[in-house]
Amino acid sequence: MSDVVYCTLMIIAIGEFSVGILGNAFIGLVNCMDWINNKKIVSIDLILTCLATSRIFLLCVILLDCFILMLYPDVYATGKQMRIIDFFWTLTNHLSIWFATCLSIFYFLKIANFFHPLFLWMKWRIDRAIPGILLVCLAFSVFISFPVTENVNDDFRLCVKSKWKTNLTLRCREKKAQYAFIKVYLNLLTLFPFSVSLMSCLLLSLSLWRHIRQMQHIATGARDPITDAHVGAMKAVISFLLLSIAYYLSFLVATSSYFMPETELAVMIGELIALIYPSSHSFILILGHNKFRQASLRVLRKVTHALKKINF
Repeated sequence: MSDVVYCTLMIIAIGEFSVGILGNAFIGLVNCMDWINNKKIVSIDLILTCLATSRIFLLCVILLDCFILMLYPDVYATGKQMRIIDFFWTLTNHLSIWFATCLSIFYFLKIANFFHPLFLWMKWRIDRAIPGILLVCLAFSVFISFPVTENVNDDFRLCVKSKWKTNLTLRCREKKAQYAFIKVYLNLLTLFPFSVSLMSCLLLSLSLWRHIRQMQHIATGARDPITDAHVGAMKAVISFLLLSIAYYLSFLVATSSYFMPETELAVMIGELIALIYPSSHSFILILGHNKFRQASLRVLRKVTHALKKINF
């Protein structure tokens, strides 16, 4: 790649990274301040804090991989560094997906209105179960991250780089195919939490439809908070589902790049698309959550006031 392309891609990556860190750090900071002031943390804030933390680390891993790939490609000459990057990328990726799924389930149980005994039992138990569920998600993500590191041996990266030097041997092709298969297989495991989030969204839609039908018989001009809660939750879940699809399409681009002539360019494009998911969804959560929205407005007012003082 030319120097102009390198600089352009790096500027875009740094911009996406900065936006993502700002949004996720804001969520974590607001929740931590509430935790300190109130001496306790509610379930939704705990989920959002864990989700924001996982996405901050995911952003750091993706940007680090971008820097190494473009500025110090020889660091990947052996499999040791690649193991570390792949382990933390897989770990933070799965944590982010599972924590987002926990958020979808929490929205569904707290907002939806059904009268099935199992649903009512889960609705009653969810607050006490959230800390344990989050710990299980952490343990499961750590467990499934190890197979990626075991599959990357010391000469894998040399096989990747050999396409510029010599013809690919059958052995190198087999190693790349095996590595790509493991990566795709492990990420296919996220289809389960994705399906759970999709089901939560569909059930929220059903609950909203039933609620609107009931409200049609009540002629009031007042704002309906239940409808607003349904719509806000569905926006958060639907945006997560759409961004997840884009994220995994970018992952497929990055994984298949090992069989393409321009590996580095394909990986960079895939990683730039991947950065959109953890960066943008945080702002959707901020805009859809009244506490974060009010806090952001207070911050903007203070910044505007400070800038006016500087100008005068």
